[in-house]
Amino acid sequence: MCALIPSPRLVTRTRLCLVIHRAEVRKPTNTGVLATECLANSHVLVRGHQLTPNDRFQIPDGVVTQPVLLFPHEGAIDLTAFARSSIPITLVVPDGNWRQASKVRQRVHGLDQIPCVTLPRAAPSTYRLRSEAHDTGLATVEAIARAFGILEGPQVEAALDRVFCAMVERTLWARGEIDACDVKAGIPAGVERHDPTSGVPAAPLR
Repeated sequence: MCALIPSPRLVTRTRLCLVIHRAEVRKPTNTGVLATECLANSHVLVRGHQLTPNDRFQIPDGVVTQPVLLFPHEGAIDLTAFARSSIPITLVVPDGNWRQASKVRQRVHGLDQIPCVTLPRAAPSTYRLRSEAHDTGLATVEAIARAFGILEGPQVEAALDRVFCAMVERTLWARGEIDACDVKAGIPAGVERHDPTSGVPAAPLR
């Protein structure tokens, strides 16, 4: 996937803070970290370590921004209300399963005082690597892409979606669930796919 990451990374007015559960960091199906690789104005806060307290969420000194937490807690505001904000937005996005994400506001100091926002209802998720707990659930990078589409414009959303789509399709191809012709971004030359019927790697793609 590295060759598909925008270079230079996308520069945006909106800041992204990804609050990721430690169990998600090494999962190959995680998509939140993929978003931070694409966005220059982003950083990752890892939570859930058993022996150390979570880092506190805080805005760097001298940065003027309005932080919002993307999660449908009770009383959450539609993100479109911030689309024309004169103050740059810091979008805080929890990354993990639904249960882990729902606890972020209580577990990370500094998040309980910022407003929660939700995305307007739109097309269903195209993520096919994990099952969703809710019908309206999205992969983390999908949610980030749609949020940045509202705050930054369709070009940023489309750039994130291209990388996400390639990740999903290449993973499905590697699993043997789709053919190479169904991978819009193509398969890098020399990549091998495991053949589950034979127990040995398939021949490299020519």
